Amino acid sequence: MAQINVCNLTFAYEGSFDKVFDDVSFSIDTNWKLGFIGRNGKGKTTFLNLLLGKYEYSGSISKGIVYDYFPYKISVEDMSKNADDLMEKWKPGVENWRVMCELSNLGIDIEILYRPFSTLSLGERTKVMLAVLFSGENDFLLIDEPTNHLDKDAREIIKKYLSSKKGFILVSHDRDFLDACIDHVLVLKRVGIEVQTGNFSSWWENKERADMNAKAENEKHLKEIHKLRKSADRSKRWAEKNEGTKIGFDPVKEHDRFLGTRSYIGAKTKKMQSRVKSFEKRILNEIEEKEGLLNEIEEITDLKLQPLTHHKERLIECKDFSLCYKDAEEPSLKNISFEIVQGERVFLDGNNGCGKSSLIKSILAQVNGKAERELNYETTGTLSVVSGLKISYISQDTSHLRGTLKAYAEKNDIDYTLLLTLLRQLDFSRVQFDKDMIEFSEGQKKKVLIASSLLTPAHIYIWDEPLNYIDVFSRMQIEKLLMHYAPTMLLVEHDVKFKETLSTKLVKM
Repeated sequence: MAQINVCNLTFAYEGSFDKVFDDVSFSIDTNWKLGFIGRNGKGKTTFLNLLLGKYEYSGSISKGIVYDYFPYKISVEDMSKNADDLMEKWKPGVENWRVMCELSNLGIDIEILYRPFSTLSLGERTKVMLAVLFSGENDFLLIDEPTNHLDKDAREIIKKYLSSKKGFILVSHDRDFLDACIDHVLVLKRVGIEVQTGNFSSWWENKERADMNAKAENEKHLKEIHKLRKSADRSKRWAEKNEGTKIGFDPVKEHDRFLGTRSYIGAKTKKMQSRVKSFEKRILNEIEEKEGLLNEIEEITDLKLQPLTHHKERLIECKDFSLCYKDAEEPSLKNISFEIVQGERVFLDGNNGCGKSSLIKSILAQVNGKAERELNYETTGTLSVVSGLKISYISQDTSHLRGTLKAYAEKNDIDYTLLLTLLRQLDFSRVQFDKDMIEFSEGQKKKVLIASSLLTPAHIYIWDEPLNYIDVFSRMQIEKLLMHYAPTMLLVEHDVKFKETLSTKLVKM
């Protein structure tokens, strides 16, 4: 067992005024199973890259530890090669038999190593990379969001696999996945980094309890700050009032006053003002100290939504519906039946490739009035959508997001100010607003799509894997919003907690 010691770590990207890490210190053991938790864009992937030695920084990080990182980089040329050829490039010195053993633990036939990488599904690619990753000895592994785009069965296999391993940092926003795989948490807080024993749920329980205590302390500090400010103001006014008595007096009412009193009052006032200034300085120091205690609570701001109400109760009906692409031998969908009525949150449940996205595309094509000859598939059965249905749609793809947020808002007819307000509530920093969206992290791009959807009035919200790359705090914000406003929704999402909390109906595909 070795330790990774991080001492006084400070880092900022070149040309940026904001520090990603500022004088951070902590220690972790290399046999821990660490879950790395934090808001999007706050530095999780940056920290992993610092461990890998990719950036210069001030402070120190323990040397002599071998790190390996998931996912491995895949170039366009690599897609035509097979994993057996690529693994030496990914992990120099890797032994083929060890990879085969890990594949066996993942329930995968070793023939997958000899197929072109482009022919593998997302789940298969993830499993092959993890098998290579864990085939080394004494490496400390940095695993960055392994479950994105994976279906329920693939997640379960990888969850079981990782729960049997140790010696890694796992970046994930899936609460159920983290609970199953980790025994410690590494948390990026508003200020600094916290290390704690336990899984996500135990950390969250401790955090909620600590936040309740902190909020009570904050209330006390705010009241004390208010009293201190009043006291400082009162002392200042006394001194000023006393100073004003130096000049002018009524000899009838103030018979004990004479011109020589002025110098006496002046000296007395000067002494009082000196004491007031000293008192004010002490009060300001105390206020500053107490205000510093108000910084650590991670607030989850309530979001707002204004769904439209349609005059018909049933919005979508699907009866014995099948869909087959024109160049395919087998249909993507076969004899699917369900309906969506207002107020329901319907989740499409099934493995990758079972036709969930194809069904969504077919619904969108009907709403947009596309003729069948324009489509690259044929359908049988019934898929009916009520007339005048307004849909707010989030796709899995973020590659179209480029240019400024202002140009994006204008193009999509969204109020720019409201878009920025909503992104701030989703923990976007103001410095992001002037950047080209192509520079955003995947999580930040997803937040732009979610904010855009929330600002689009609709009868039904259709979201296709909206939570990929979205941080856990934002997931809970979105959960709370959808529970409160109860919009009609059709969703594809593999986050178990999110689905369990929100679904009113599951459609098995």
